[in-house]
Formats: sequence, C-alpha cells, structure tokens
Amino acid sequence: MKATPKRARGRPKDAALATRRREEILEVATRVFVTSGYPGTDLQVVGDELGVAKGTIYRYFDAKEALFLAAVDRAIRRLRDQIYADMTQVADSVEQVAVATRSYLAFFDAHPECIELLIQERAEFRDRKKPTYFEHREANIGRWHELFRGLVAAGRVRDMPIRDITDAISDLLYGTIFTNYFAGRKEPLEVQAQRVLNGVFCGILSEGERRRFQGVRCKEGQSQ
Repeated sequence: MKATPKRARGRPKDAALATRRREEILEVATRVFVTSGYPGTDLQVVGDELGVAKGTIYRYFDAKEALFLAAVDRAIRRLRDQIYADMTQVADSVEQVAVATRSYLAFFDAHPECIELLIQERAEFRDRKKPTYFEHREANIGRWHELFRGLVAAGRVRDMPIRDITDAISDLLYGTIFTNYFAGRKEPLEVQAQRVLNGVFCGILSEGERRRFQGVRCKEGQSQ
C-alpha cells in the first residue's frame, strides 16, 4: 500500500489572510499612535482593539518601532497610490500635474492622521538618515522627471533644470499641508489647489518683469 503523506503541523499559510491581518494591525496602530503618541503607545492597547494577544502583533512586527515606521510607510504608499490612480483618469501631461496637485492636497485633508505620523517620526527618530516621506519622494521622483522632460521637449514647459521644477512643486505642496494642519484650512480645496497651480504654471511676474528678471540672472551668471 502507498503511504499516506503526513500533513504539516500548524495552520496552512494563507498569504492573503496575512496581508489582511497586517493591514488591520497598521490601521489600528495608526489610530493609537495618533491618539497616544509614540512614547505613550502600548502594543497591548493595539492588540486589545483588534481582539488579539500582543504576541500576534509581534508575529508581524518585531518591535514597536518597526510597527510605527511601517504605519508611516503605509501612509505614504497610500498617498502615492491615490495620486497615480487619479492621474490615470487623464491623458494630457499638464493636466496630470494639475490632477496630482489636487489629489495630494485632498489626501492629506481626508487623512490628517498621516501628517501626525510624519510629525511624530521627526520628533522620535531624529537619528534616521532620511525620513520616510523623503525616502518615498526620492524613490518616485524619476517618474516626475520623465514627465517634465517630455513637457520641456514638447515646448510646453520652459527649458530649465527639471530638478528645480519638481523640488519647487514638491516643497510648495509639503508646506501647504502643514500650514493646513496647524492653522486650519480656510478655503475650499479646489481654490487652494488652483492657487498653487496658478503660481506654478503662470508665476507672479508679468511678461516684461520675467524677461528683466531672467536677464539679470544671465548677467549675474556671466560675471561669476
């Protein structure tokens, strides 16, 4: 007779279940970190809200620090995914920039807890070489460089260092979400997004002043 193969002990691994459980832990942990702060968060509280033992959390995250940084990483991945999903709704590259601007502001408006996580990361992990937000920005900047190189090549954006364009837009949006968070958003998101886009796309100088300013910069460059 053929021997019956022995069944492996323990529950069979279910990758989908593990992914769902990890997301559930991160969702609850985000809420607890925001409410209690990183130093005041006990993983048992996270476990209690989930209805599981603390040991279950340690099966996914080996320390509170790992859980916190994973929560920050999840927040920025959700931002990235939302922006890219919204951008796929339009084909024109300039309009994609406009859509991405609105999507970015809308995401943080709907998820202020993500801003709180960024603040806590900066406060508690100052020794990190680069905060999570900026790690993601560097990892994804190539896509934006390619988009703007295409716009420059098509004559739709003036010829200037691409990094100057992406840094200016990124820094402007980053500052805007923190201003909204600390001071409170005082106008509709669409109005705010349009003001950002007007500044980026049109600038504030008249045609004549732009020519004069660019001429001064050229002369200064020649004298150096």
